[in-house]
Amino acid sequence: MRQTQFTDGDAQVRRYEYPDRWVLAADLGVADDQVTVDTVGDTAIVVIDRNGTEAETEFDLPGPAADVAVRNGVLTIEVER
Repeated sequence: MRQTQFTDGDAQVRRYEYPDRWVLAADLGVADDQVTVDTVGDTAIVVIDRNGTEAETEFDLPGPAADVAVRNGVLTIEVER
């Protein structure tokens, strides 16, 4: 496994590389119901609603997303190799 880390605004994003997949994880620091995630091709679009004010961020993915989840304020996106 190889790990890389970068920041995008307030979120710290980690990318874990496994032989069969990549996993991107970002601690968003908000409740799960405040987050909406859409994936389009190799892009993830994340919208966070903080008290009626929405902030949108886009992540470039290393390929199309196979699975997207938000649990306990942590966004995980899996991409198959």
